[in-house]
Amino acid sequence: MIALGVVVATWLLGKRFVAKGLATRDDASSIAIIAVPAGVVGGRLYHVATTWEKYSENPGEIIQVWKGGLGIWGGITLGVIVGIWAAKRRNIPLGPALGAVAPSLAFAQAIGRWGNWFNQELFGRATTLPWGLEISDKNLPAGFESGTLFHPTFLYESIGCAVLGVVLLQLDWRGKARDGMLFAWYVVGYVTMRFFIEGLRIDPARNVAGLRFNQWTSIVVGVVAIAWIVRRIRRNDESADLVNVRAPGDGSTPQP
Repeated sequence: MIALGVVVATWLLGKRFVAKGLATRDDASSIAIIAVPAGVVGGRLYHVATTWEKYSENPGEIIQVWKGGLGIWGGITLGVIVGIWAAKRRNIPLGPALGAVAPSLAFAQAIGRWGNWFNQELFGRATTLPWGLEISDKNLPAGFESGTLFHPTFLYESIGCAVLGVVLLQLDWRGKARDGMLFAWYVVGYVTMRFFIEGLRIDPARNVAGLRFNQWTSIVVGVVAIAWIVRRIRRNDESADLVNVRAPGDGSTPQP
């Protein structure tokens, strides 16, 4: 499912590169070839670091990524950093490149989340809702009876990411958020969604002051992204004010 998400994301990124006149489809593929493995490594490192008690006695399991366990924050961080480096080597401007990749990331996450269904992992609290998820007895958490239904949190996140991807494309098409601003809105949209979905999950996780560690990560990353957006909007407003300042001695026409 991760591989399928990568294929879709790379296709969309290449299409957006060409439409914006930034680069070619081959450039998108070349960037993905090194950014995606970096994202997998980053995601695994984040997961291991935040659940070290699970691997401390069996370090050989650290490399068993096929059993699940990729932290999205580590994946995005290292994947984007390596992707930026690869884009700069091809003289692709940073802001537009980030804006082009934002919807692609959202759709890749929407597809990749279905891997949790196959692994029967990362579901939420017990529920009586008709779309509740039934877990096989061997993967049933302790304390729950066979046949108990759980919130399919991976499904919630998959749908949320797909909607986020569509919204980002619309914002870009309407010119409401350009370049790096579009990537910042992707971050804000994802962390907001993830904060509430994380609160439903019951898989083991480090808790700090009543919140799961990933919820705190969502808060910190969200605050940074919002601060950047506010700063960017203020800078744009100041630039607009300078453009509209009247020239000395001219009482009629703003300067171009």
